[in-house]
Amino acid sequence: MHDDYLNFAKDLALKSGALIRQNFASGMNKNWKSDNTPVTETDLAVNKLVIEEIAKMYPEHGVLGEEESKVSDSEYTWVVDPVDGTVPFSHGLPISTFSLALTKKGESIVGIVYDPYQNRLFSASKGDGAFMNGDQISVSSKNTLENALIDMEGGLKNKVLEMQPVESELVSLGAHITSLWSVILPTALVASGEFTATIFNNPKPEDGAAISLIVTEAGGKVTDLDGNQQKYNQPINGFVASNGHVHQQIVDIIKAKKNS
Repeated sequence: MHDDYLNFAKDLALKSGALIRQNFASGMNKNWKSDNTPVTETDLAVNKLVIEEIAKMYPEHGVLGEEESKVSDSEYTWVVDPVDGTVPFSHGLPISTFSLALTKKGESIVGIVYDPYQNRLFSASKGDGAFMNGDQISVSSKNTLENALIDMEGGLKNKVLEMQPVESELVSLGAHITSLWSVILPTALVASGEFTATIFNNPKPEDGAAISLIVTEAGGKVTDLDGNQQKYNQPINGFVASNGHVHQQIVDIIKAKKNS
C-alpha cells in the first residue's frame, strides 16, 4: 500500500546502518546533552543524512529527528532516531539501531528498524504485516508474566513515572527484567517473538514511531503508559509494547503504582 515510501525507508536505513557500523569503535568521542544522554558525531551525521535524503525525494515532508528536525506544514512527517542506544554505541557495545517512521497526521504508516551489526532489517507498512529481512514475523503467544522477558527503559531526566515500583511488581510476578539503554532493539524483538514486552518511560516520539507500527503489524499491541493510543509526531506519554496477551496486566500495574 505504501511500497514507495517503504522501499525508500529501507534504502535509507541501509545507508545509515553502514555509517553506524563504519564508525563503531571503542574510545569514541562523545558529548553529554542536558538530559544526561550522550551524542556522537555519528548521531549527527546520520540525522543530517536522513534530512538531506528526504529533502531530495519528498521535499514537502517534515522531519522530526532526535538531533535535528525540519519543520513543515505537510501532514506527512518522518520521525528518525539516528542511533538508538548511543550509550552502548559510544561505549563499545554493538546493540544500537537505526529507526525511521513515516507518520501521516501523527499515525505511523511505515516503520523501519535496522540492526547494522547483525544485518537485521525490521519493517512494516500499515495493513501489510511485519517482516525481518523479508520474512514475516509475529509476536509470541505467552499469556503470563511468569518468565516473561521485559525490557524497561527511561532517561534519568524527562521520565514519565518512577520505574522501580513497577519493576519490583513485575519481578514479584516472575518476570525477567532487562535494561539495555536501547529500547528499539528489544521492542523489535517483541515483534519477532523473543521478548514479551517493553516499557518506555520517556516522552521522545522517535523511540516509538517506527516500532509501534512494527509490533502492531506483528500482532502485538502498543499504547502509551496509561493504555491509550497516541500520535508520534509530537511528545508521547512513553509506551508499553507487548505481544498483546499481557498488555492490560502491565498497564494495570503501571496505573496502580502511579496512583499509590
